[in-house]
Amino acid sequence: MCIAVFIWQSHPLYPLILLLNRDEYHSRPTKAAGWWEGGEIVGGRDELGGGTWLACSKSGKVAFLTNFREKDPLQHAKSRGELPVRFLQSEKGPSEFADEIIKEADEYNGFNLVVADLHCKAMVYVTNRPKEKKPSSMQVSFGAHVLTNASLDTLWPKAERLLGNFKEMINTYGESEVNAHEMVEKLMTDTTKHDKTPGILSPQFEHQLSSIFVDTDTSIGRYGTRSTSVVLAKASGEVCFHERYLVADCWKEHMISYVI
Repeated sequence: MCIAVFIWQSHPLYPLILLLNRDEYHSRPTKAAGWWEGGEIVGGRDELGGGTWLACSKSGKVAFLTNFREKDPLQHAKSRGELPVRFLQSEKGPSEFADEIIKEADEYNGFNLVVADLHCKAMVYVTNRPKEKKPSSMQVSFGAHVLTNASLDTLWPKAERLLGNFKEMINTYGESEVNAHEMVEKLMTDTTKHDKTPGILSPQFEHQLSSIFVDTDTSIGRYGTRSTSVVLAKASGEVCFHERYLVADCWKEHMISYVI
């Protein structure tokens, strides 16, 4: 399902600080973050659909995705994971790309997509849900935001908790450099569950999904947080992609750095 929190163009050192938990069935084949063939895109990869939930490019683009929680998804929809890849591989800016996706948005199950260009300081949010509304896009304002499985900045209890803790931690760092490992440990491993849920899926499953970090057993296998990614983009052009990921019940960490 995924949850992300980020601050955009509102920090003295970092135009973008982004943290994202990827929730998925443990049986779904996945590659840890790394450079893709061609050496222009860095990110994790869904080996089943071929796409990604979060990736960046050497040209200064960033794209990430969450699913929109809903009942009765389309059975033969296109893979949502291809959307971030298409943006990173295109020559289009965030707004132009969003306009393109809106035209074909009904071919996908519910999604929240954020696309950004660090060079031109542009970030756009595009979604095809809720169903009763037309697909839409909007410029993302400077500041701190949270994205879970509803519209941008919808404050489900876990989203409100994460956003509040994130803001507090950013304020604690002040104008100093932030520590990716520390942020992951303090913010993204939170297993606190909430009684108030959106009520879209079964009450039992909703309760399991109500924490920032998810780990549960289902009738079709173990489901939960498979990785946590941190993207730190400095004003100097240096980008650090930090990932904590699960391999056979063992958590590993690595970091990839590059300059745009």
